[in-house]
Amino acid sequence: MLRAAHRSLRGSSCAVAPHVRALSDIPLSRLDAANQKNRMLNYNGIAEKVEIVRKDLARPLTLSEKILYGHLDDPLAEKIVRGETYLRLRPDRVAMQDATAQMAVLQFMSSGLPQTSVPTTVHCDHLIEARDGSSADLARAIDTNREVYDFLSSAAKKFGMGFWKPGSGIIHQIVLENYAFPGGLMIGTDSHTPNAGGLGMCAVGVGGADAVDVMAGIPWELKCPRVIGVHLTGELGNWTSPKDVILKVADILTVKGGTGAIVEYFGDGVDSISCTGMATICNMGAEIGATCSVFPYNHRMEKFLRSTSRGELADAANGVKEHLLRADEGAQYDEIIEIDLNTLEPHLNGPFTPDLGTAVSQMKDRLKNDGKTWPAEVSAGLIGSCTNSSYEDMSRCASIVRQAVEHGVKFPAPFMVTPGSEQIRATITRDGLTEVFENAGATVLANACGPCIGQWDRAEKQGEPNTIVTSYNRNFAKRNDSNPKTHAFVASPEITTALTLAGRLDFDPATDSLVGADGKEFKLASPFGDELPSAGFDAGENTYQAPAEDGSNVAVQVDPNSSRLQLLEPFDAWNGQDLEDMPILIKAQGKCTTDHISMAGPWLKFRGHLDNISNNLLIGATNAENGETNSVRNQLTGEYGTVPDTARSYKAAGVPWVVIGDDNYGEGSSREHAALEPRHLGGRAVVVKSFARIHETNLKKQGMLPLVFENPADYDRIDPSDRVSVRGLAELAPGKPLTLVAKKQDGSSVEIPVKHSMNQSQIEWFKAGSALNLMRQQS
Repeated sequence: MLRAAHRSLRGSSCAVAPHVRALSDIPLSRLDAANQKNRMLNYNGIAEKVEIVRKDLARPLTLSEKILYGHLDDPLAEKIVRGETYLRLRPDRVAMQDATAQMAVLQFMSSGLPQTSVPTTVHCDHLIEARDGSSADLARAIDTNREVYDFLSSAAKKFGMGFWKPGSGIIHQIVLENYAFPGGLMIGTDSHTPNAGGLGMCAVGVGGADAVDVMAGIPWELKCPRVIGVHLTGELGNWTSPKDVILKVADILTVKGGTGAIVEYFGDGVDSISCTGMATICNMGAEIGATCSVFPYNHRMEKFLRSTSRGELADAANGVKEHLLRADEGAQYDEIIEIDLNTLEPHLNGPFTPDLGTAVSQMKDRLKNDGKTWPAEVSAGLIGSCTNSSYEDMSRCASIVRQAVEHGVKFPAPFMVTPGSEQIRATITRDGLTEVFENAGATVLANACGPCIGQWDRAEKQGEPNTIVTSYNRNFAKRNDSNPKTHAFVASPEITTALTLAGRLDFDPATDSLVGADGKEFKLASPFGDELPSAGFDAGENTYQAPAEDGSNVAVQVDPNSSRLQLLEPFDAWNGQDLEDMPILIKAQGKCTTDHISMAGPWLKFRGHLDNISNNLLIGATNAENGETNSVRNQLTGEYGTVPDTARSYKAAGVPWVVIGDDNYGEGSSREHAALEPRHLGGRAVVVKSFARIHETNLKKQGMLPLVFENPADYDRIDPSDRVSVRGLAELAPGKPLTLVAKKQDGSSVEIPVKHSMNQSQIEWFKAGSALNLMRQQS
């Protein structure tokens, strides 16, 4: 049921102010090539499409609806029903990080197009492993990954893409500083692309195949999202930070509560949050499965735009903010969550899942009860990552560290700081913040993702139960340091800093004291810091490679003997028959994220080589048959082996196979390798209780059948030793269920109804063998 927001928002007309028309021909980014297609701001075009849809729906629109509907390919041809129909959209730009860009670029090369159809950037941030500190880690990464970096750099030159070299910073911080703009729509091949919502943009994480569609000029399809409203009142204060807003929302909605929805924040409390703080909240919306999150344009965003040399965009946004960049009065939400910032407490979420929230003030009690097995000692603290690496984050944490150092207190455990970008690194170094951290014993890492994505060569605590606290976004088992016994808790950077100084998980800086070098107790004052640097940003080293004006003569080569890069071969098309008598590769039990399906960490180096990275297929998933990981029974031989080896055995024998999964299967990262690998090794279907949005789409793109039990309890009727058939494929149609037949070892069988969410275009992907196959056929 739709619910009207109970705060009046001005502006129900979409007419663009006359003076704005002169400002609407400015470039989306000063960094895009002058000959790049679709590179100009077009608020007028967005407004015209919004007006068409508003008249058709005859109701007020939310902010996210204005942004999406304003980017429709053809608003006159669209039937719009939230949560049901599909939208054909024209995003403004595409951003890709280096780990996912490899496969996306390899796919784009197959299209035969000379240039991307929208501004596109590649960001080198995922392949830098944290070990010795910034300079040493960056130098080692450049040497180790030279082949991949050269490939991406040359491909960017050839196809008109911007290229951010290793050391530039994390993709989402770079996008916020240079490319995000109010009212825009972008997609990115990373699940935390929604970070740009902090600048009033709908930014959606997708798989590489979706990115290729947009780069090739094909409309991007998205199921029309529901809209969850979060009404913020009051003001943030003391130890509570923007991070605590999303930690609380995650605790309320859980890791799947936002699936199929956009989370839209509104209310008077919004103005107490900085632009980068809003980005933090939007970034971690990925952890509740949300399509994206977004804030209405306000003066905090304007300040950030002007501080990053984009005043002309701020001027244009100011001219349309009442009409395009806020929800209409009376806009309706599918659900509304109320959060009073005056009473919101700092939180710690975890361990092992980002939706298990505990107020910092309640952690002492929790450790005595259901958390009594959690190690109370903090073995490491880590701040930064794409979620919390802004100047404001760093300055507030530095204010805490200064107080400790004044009393002779340093970090008793490793404390690592990750600047979000070269601009942030240079600015905090100039302003003395880096020195503050290092004087307390901290290690400043390279401008990259690092430990947040498992790129952490951690020698200590391996195999031991231990607790770490981070300002990151995810904390699944083995996520950060590959140790399944590491209990990772997600918090604000301020709380992470305070707890690491104290050395204990149950330390509450609002009430507890530290002991100084003189033996006297002292309390930490609430953190404070500048929202933006008073002396402006220092850009630091130039790490950007602009798109070539003419890339036609640029050669992009892939060594056929490379272990890092591999040209793609088309997947086989559907043979027109039902899928019969398939063995179950694995019946996955419990949480099965994309990290479980295709691990990151040391495997990142194979992201451009499909066959090699397929050796990590589902090695982290728990087998329901024996409770073990990476141990499944081969139904052809009767012997147990690894999941990838068993899949290869089936493929060599020409036997297609199926995966059975639990709830929210494929949550987490946007990595399409979690869909490419099963397809490459002979999988044809994945049948689960429910899917995470991005992974379900990725499976469709690769010609897999993503099926859902009509009755989730039917998961328990399937035994890992069953042979499975999927019938009714000859009549496959949108909304029409299929039948799964599970044949038991005793010869009996059970019929189970399963459903799918494929529209007719996606069914054509299945028939062609993949979306890329269909693109080739139609070109």
